Amino acid sequence: MPKIWAFITDFFTYETTKSVVVKSRSVGIINRVVQLLIIIYFLCWVFYHEKAYQVRDSGIESSVMTKVKGFGYHNNRVMDVADYVAPTQGAAVFCIITKLIITENQFQGFCPESESKYKCDTDEECDKYLGSSTGNGIITGACVNSSKGRRCEMKGWCLAEDDKVHMQPMMEVENFTIFIKNSIRFPMFNVTRGNFPSSLNATYIRSCTYDPEHNLHCPIFKVGEVLRYTGQNFSTIAQTGGEIAINIEWQCNLDESEERCEPHYSFTRLDAVFQKNGIAKGYNFRFAKYYKNENGTEFRTLHKAYAIRFDILVTGLVSVD
Repeated sequence: MPKIWAFITDFFTYETTKSVVVKSRSVGIINRVVQLLIIIYFLCWVFYHEKAYQVRDSGIESSVMTKVKGFGYHNNRVMDVADYVAPTQGAAVFCIITKLIITENQFQGFCPESESKYKCDTDEECDKYLGSSTGNGIITGACVNSSKGRRCEMKGWCLAEDDKVHMQPMMEVENFTIFIKNSIRFPMFNVTRGNFPSSLNATYIRSCTYDPEHNLHCPIFKVGEVLRYTGQNFSTIAQTGGEIAINIEWQCNLDESEERCEPHYSFTRLDAVFQKNGIAKGYNFRFAKYYKNENGTEFRTLHKAYAIRFDILVTGLVSVD
């Protein structure tokens, strides 16, 4: 009973904080300085710089179309865009091939491996490669003669590719141009923009190239200049291939004119972290073209392509009071 009565008494009790006045000039100054710093932080950083009072939308919808132009010489052939761009659809990710190692007239069959690591004197020396996936085909376990001495035999596309041959890259790629058409939309505010204003005429587009100081609105980029912006040497990257990002950033404040909602370009080497590695440097891939001879036997031409891969990356943020 006493506990119940104590609970009822406490329930109807009113509490308030006790105010203590400290009459100290130094404590008062520190108190006011802290209050002033808090006010300055909110006014200058939160409201003025970060504009935290604004409504923002970062859910950008983006479409990118690309087109490469230029002619070059490689392996005694004139190369046009259909020869050196992959894929050909003009997407936001594409490759410009700088060097090709071509192995022609490959047929399915048995033949010696081409790499020196497959040197052998007896069949037993080839047994350690059984089941290996690092060569040009399936190792049979036999040691056979080849034009380079005795090698382990493989089953697959013959003759085996030799990708150690020296091939001069297509140096004209440095002067190729990339046309980028980027349209974006911020669905929250139904704002739609393009990366070049409609006021630009066809004559200007055909003659301009992007420059961060003089031609900010030009959507045509010279390959050599893009590499220069990333601090890369063209001769080096043409030999090994590489991955380059063209970043398109949209920062739009709808409190200002919508016409001032413009793209800002920056450029990055995406695979720079791997350049110090002893393996997996650069960028390359293989593709083949298939044929049939008169008796219906299938054969192919294998291409190992070293290329500069371009990734068009689009980000954006729109804000309004």
